[in-house]
Order: sequence, then C-alpha cells, then structure tokens
Amino acid sequence: MSELPKLDFVETDLDQIAESKGTVAVFMSGEGKMDQAARRVNRLTKGALQRLAESPRFQKMNEGEAVTLSFPAGMAADTVLVIRLERRSRGEAARAAGAKVGQALGKDGALVLCGAFKGAKDVVLGALLKCYSFERHMSKDTEALGAITIMGADDAKAQGDRLEALAEGVWFTRDLVNEPANILTTVEFADRLVALKSLGLKIQVLDEAELETLGMRTLLAVGEGSETPSKVVVMEWNGGAEGEAPVALVGKGVVFDTGGISLKPAGGMEDMTMDMGGAGTVAGVMKAIALRGAKANVVGLVGLVENMPDGRAQRPGDVVTSMKGDTVEVINTDAEGRLVLCDVMWYAQERFKPTAMIDLATLTGAVIIALGHENTGVFSNNDDLAKAFLNAAAAEGEGAWRLPLGAGYDKQLKSRVADMKNIGGRPAGSITAAQFLARFVKDETPWIHLDIAGTASLKSASTLGPKGATGWGVLALDRWISDGYEGYESDEG
Repeated sequence: MSELPKLDFVETDLDQIAESKGTVAVFMSGEGKMDQAARRVNRLTKGALQRLAESPRFQKMNEGEAVTLSFPAGMAADTVLVIRLERRSRGEAARAAGAKVGQALGKDGALVLCGAFKGAKDVVLGALLKCYSFERHMSKDTEALGAITIMGADDAKAQGDRLEALAEGVWFTRDLVNEPANILTTVEFADRLVALKSLGLKIQVLDEAELETLGMRTLLAVGEGSETPSKVVVMEWNGGAEGEAPVALVGKGVVFDTGGISLKPAGGMEDMTMDMGGAGTVAGVMKAIALRGAKANVVGLVGLVENMPDGRAQRPGDVVTSMKGDTVEVINTDAEGRLVLCDVMWYAQERFKPTAMIDLATLTGAVIIALGHENTGVFSNNDDLAKAFLNAAAAEGEGAWRLPLGAGYDKQLKSRVADMKNIGGRPAGSITAAQFLARFVKDETPWIHLDIAGTASLKSASTLGPKGATGWGVLALDRWISDGYEGYESDEG
C-alpha cells in the first residue's frame, strides 16, 4: 500500500533553516508581513522575500498560490516555496497552501515554517493529501518521499496523530479505487480489509453460502456471471459506550462493472474499475477512525461483487427476491449497484439496529448530469441527519448537495410482474435510484444515500490530489462521526 511521508514536529530553530535540504516552505500574508522564521529566510536570501512581497506579482496572487525560488543563495535547500496565506486563514485556503508543499515534496523532504499562521493543521493535512501518487504498477523505480518537518506549530503538533489518521484513510481509499480489477478482485479486496484487524477492528467476511442462507439474492444475482465470488465484509469499531447502537456505513463494492448482459459501450468502460468507490470510502473511514481511536461505535459493511456477462449472468426480465422479501424485476442489469446495496442495507438494520445509516455508491450517471464533478448527491429521509452531514461536508470542503425524495417518483418503479423494477427510466434517474433504496430503509432508521459517481474519481488533478481517485467522503464522514457521536469540538479549520 502507499506509504505516507513521515511527519516531524520541531521547535523553532533558526539555524536549522539554512541547513535544511529539499524544500523550505514559508508563508506570507497579503501585506507581506513576515514572522521570525520568514525574516531569517529573507536575510539568508539577501532580501528576496521582501522584494517579492513588494512586487506586483505577489499582490496579484490568490491565497494558496506560491512562488518558487530555486537554488537560493545562502541556503542548502533546492527550493524556497513562498506561499501567500493570511495569518488567520484556515480550512480550504490553508489546505490549498499545504498542497503546494505536498506537490513539491521529494526524497529530500520539506521544512514547513508555520510560525504565526493559525491554519497549520490544515496546511499539514493539505500537504499529506497532495503528495499522494499511485505508481505501483509502473516499471520505473520510485523513490520514497522525504519527511515533512513542521517548525513552530504547536496546534498542529497536538493533532498530529489525528491528521495522519485522516490522511491514511484517504490514501487507503484512493489506493483501493485506483487499483485495476485484475488486481483488486473481490477476494483481494476482502483480504485487504481483513488486514485491518491489526488496528483493532473486528472483521467478518460472509461468503456466498452464508449470503444465500441470509437471503441476499439481489446481491448474489449481480455476481452470477463472474468467476470471482461475491462477498460481504463487516467491519466493527467499538470505541463508544458498550451496548450503544452504532452508526452504519454501507458501501457498494462492484470491483468491475461491464453492465452485465446490458453491456456498456466499450468507450470508457476501463473507468469501471472505480465502481467500488462507495466500499472504498467506507474502508477508508473505518481505517481512519481505528487509527485515531474514535470514541464511537461504527460499523462498516461493504458488498463486493463483479458484474460480468456470462451464460450464468442474470438477464433483463429476471425477477429476484431481496433479503427483505420484496421482489425486483431486473429491467437493466447495468442498474446493479442498488441490488447490492438494498440487501446489505437491510442486513445492517436487522443485525445492528443502527442509530443512523449512510450508504455510499457510484450509483448513477444521472447525478453527474445534475451536479457535475463538484458535488455528491445527498438524499435523506431525515432533515436533521442531512443537515448534520452537509455541515460536516462543508467544513471539510467536500462538495455535497441535497436532492429530493418523494412518493411521486414511485410510479416510475412500478413493475407488471414484481414488487418493483430496478430502474425508473431516464427522467430523474439519480432520484429514482435513491427512491428504490428508500424502500429498504426501516421507518425508524435515519438514513442518507450518497451518490458519489461524480466525485469518487476525476479525470484531472484537483487541489488536494492527482487525477484518479479522490477519497471523497472520508473527511466529511469522519467529521460527522466526530461532531455527532464523540462530542469532538472541531473548528472550521
């Protein structure tokens, strides 16, 4: 798995600045004010920072943007990175500033001079998220990243373990979502989750025979055409009060989606390695909360299947029976994710009786048409729960937008031969998919469905990551758990 660079928090040592190799990152506000460490860099570079601060170029820079001074005189560093950041800035602006450090990080590491800047912990997290890369299948040799040394940031030091845990969770999700399907089979995915036992998670893997006994026949129907066996993995973290009902996170884990008999077009089908993005996010959250020792009870459940065309594959027109007992007419075998989720969601409620349940899935292309790649679609049966999650997502800078549910959409799911169809046609496609899932949510269960089809993976680099898997949702869900179930008082940074 990808390995995070080491974090090293040190007291302010002005002599170390001149001797540091690699990158030295320093922050200046719009007025060009410099703290003690920045003034030392300015003296070492014979006034270069002062000249930059007085230049039109610096005045036109936005927060988080940087200027690179290469091979500065008077310093051992290869690069001085001068980043514009207001002293009280936190959250997205500070993370964007930190991302400049992560982007520049190499084998010699970086010295980050935080000084008087308040958003140090966001700078650190931004750097850790941005320096991620996925190069394990390239034949070239890759060098390990050097350490990130943080000078003069006591508030960040106090949360260093938490920041690393969050970054580890995001990196784990990105690794899973980026993996090709011939590597990340359902078996390999389950094995990687079983390895999380070392962090204190309780892991159970349900095989096909057990799923059949439980009645998860909609989930099993999706994987009938694949050589790789379908599985459900249950991850339990019991960090809260003994016997207290957990929150449940449920993820769609279609390790590859051809569309089945309703075969997708060839163009772009290679992207369907990311159709397990919901399960990847659930796995990343569970790793993060275990690493930081969350004081909450959380259960993560993922349904792992592969949707392939085969002589045994389910057909359009088939009728399958869910664990709940409702029957589903399969109109389109490419609407498979909801068939996986509905069984796992019902199982989660039957077994754990969660105080709240959130499912995540790369479920519909329709949500991309509605919201693009900036926001995840949020659907909920509970206004308070939806508000709490949306607040957490906004605080973490992870775009999310609530879309409606309503009985009026049910008529699109009406079947002639079964209790419902698995697809409601083109109009309101992401809403009817959520409306399908809502039928498998008990009245007493507060629930959110997150359609991450547009946010789980991107075609171009983002502020905090390279192109490919984003790890969207790990930060928002961790904050939602922290704020709502641990009493963790987190500020907007």
